[in-house]
Amino acid sequence: MTAERALGRSGLKAPPMMLGGNVFGWTANRDATFAVLDAYVAGGGRLIDTADMYSSWIPGLQGGESETLIGEWIASRQSRDKLMIATKVGRAAGDLGGLSRRAIMAGIDGSLRRLQTDYVDIYFAHLDDMGTPLEETVEAFGALVKAGKVRALGASHYDAARLAEARAMTDAAGIARYDLLQPLYNLMARPAFEGPLQDYCVTHDIAVTPFWALASGFLSGKYRSEADLAGHARAEEVRPYLTPLGMGVLAALDQVAAETGTNCAQVALAWLNSRPAILAPIVSATNARQVADLLAAMRLSLTPAQIALLDAASDQSAI
Repeated sequence: MTAERALGRSGLKAPPMMLGGNVFGWTANRDATFAVLDAYVAGGGRLIDTADMYSSWIPGLQGGESETLIGEWIASRQSRDKLMIATKVGRAAGDLGGLSRRAIMAGIDGSLRRLQTDYVDIYFAHLDDMGTPLEETVEAFGALVKAGKVRALGASHYDAARLAEARAMTDAAGIARYDLLQPLYNLMARPAFEGPLQDYCVTHDIAVTPFWALASGFLSGKYRSEADLAGHARAEEVRPYLTPLGMGVLAALDQVAAETGTNCAQVALAWLNSRPAILAPIVSATNARQVADLLAAMRLSLTPAQIALLDAASDQSAI
């Protein structure tokens, strides 16, 4: 893929799983974050995803905590050359939000400082900014690639039309373009990606790294009733999945997990990895045991019959 070639400038091969850093500094403190990162790299992982605004939505946090902890870990482990770091800009609080040139330039400098590095491997436009001319946004991103601060570009939360518009603009100008997409996509959220957006990515060789790959933990199978949600940080995100559709998906995951000797989370990730254009799903972990479990999922291949069972159980076209 074009994106894989772009990432290859760092001399590293992209793994089939991105470690999500959204929990670092939130549900994973410094010690837990370091343990998770150590386990991920020890297991062969190389690609870490974060954002400048993680985790500003939590009372008492302001954003930048995740990048700061990752930067401290990189410095302590002397590991920068073994990693590919992806971060995002566009959702920071205050006047540095959005995708204006000023916000992008200030955003990358802040991220590089917190990450304790002089470049990031992938820089994502976190949320499309309709209030800023798209030309200004893509030219600013292109300038960062030219300056060596960024090696590859991606977009998140873009629809097919907007992604096509941005790519046409960058191609016409001869500057770096979005080679990756980070959309919402999992067994419980298929319509958000499947269709025109998926088709565009396949046709134009755009690598896809879906977020919420386990639907906020629902696809792990540990949340099956209201009682299971008690005391969990993501209860409000998971509750909408406690439906007949959700129970049907879990039943299909249970069946395939039994057939393969794995678990629901591993099967859900293997399903994602079977889909067109997927480079690596983004998955978060709060302890080392979870990391080992998730990395094992990357070695799981499903049969056509198992994929068909999961497709049918998660079919939302009639809803």
